[in-house]
Amino acid sequence: MKHSLFNDKYPVFVAEIGKHETSFQSVPALVDYFKAKIAENPKVQFIAVFDHLAHTTKIGGEIMPGLIAAVDIVFCFGFAIPNPQVLAVRPRSIGIADVGDKFVISFMEAPMQPANQAMEAWTLALRNV
Repeated sequence: MKHSLFNDKYPVFVAEIGKHETSFQSVPALVDYFKAKIAENPKVQFIAVFDHLAHTTKIGGEIMPGLIAAVDIVFCFGFAIPNPQVLAVRPRSIGIADVGDKFVISFMEAPMQPANQAMEAWTLALRNV
């Protein structure tokens, strides 16, 4: 899993997982996997699945060649609300892109370490399941 700055300002984690490296072979299967992981933790609330590719296609937006599917799983690790500004960095989402021979799983770094640890563990567990 790589940690980098997207557009030189957004800290993101990205894992590229070859389809030969995982038993998950479709985006719906990956969505179900992440929804199950979210449901396992009583402090995490599932919100929605957003089909980003369908939306971008509908509005005539630019789409990279070879993209088969692109969804975001939206959820919240809302352990506390220490101030109003924390709402700006919630909820969380994990992006799943199918680019043919691999999946690209990505998420923005959260301001609290337990959320990052959980999202990273969920993602890394996809390999050779």
